[in-house]
Amino acid sequence: MRKEEFNAKMVRIHFSHNDKWNGKPLHGAILSVCMDLGLAGATVYGGVEGFGLSAHIHHSSLWPGSSDPPIMISIIDREAQIALLLPYLDRMVSEGIVAISDVEVIRYTNDLSVAS
Repeated sequence: MRKEEFNAKMVRIHFSHNDKWNGKPLHGAILSVCMDLGLAGATVYGGVEGFGLSAHIHHSSLWPGSSDPPIMISIIDREAQIALLLPYLDRMVSEGIVAISDVEVIRYTNDLSVAS
């Protein structure tokens, strides 16, 4: 096992499930950009319930009559990599919040090149 520690940025993008980019679900479009830019990884989370500037509560499909549940994408990578992503988010996210935080990362990996 290998342990690596470093400082990084965490980006959390909050928007609605029905948001689109060029006819594609926004969360899928953002993931594609992250992959194309070579970011370390991204995870999409589906919210159960939430509200934003509209003060309208958005529910997940667990609630009757819901049609636009909240979505959050979390991305953690080094600052230089995150800087590559931000211009894309400026164009892609028409309504939502992008929160950026400094984080300390501890990454554990299996180092297969070292015999046990």
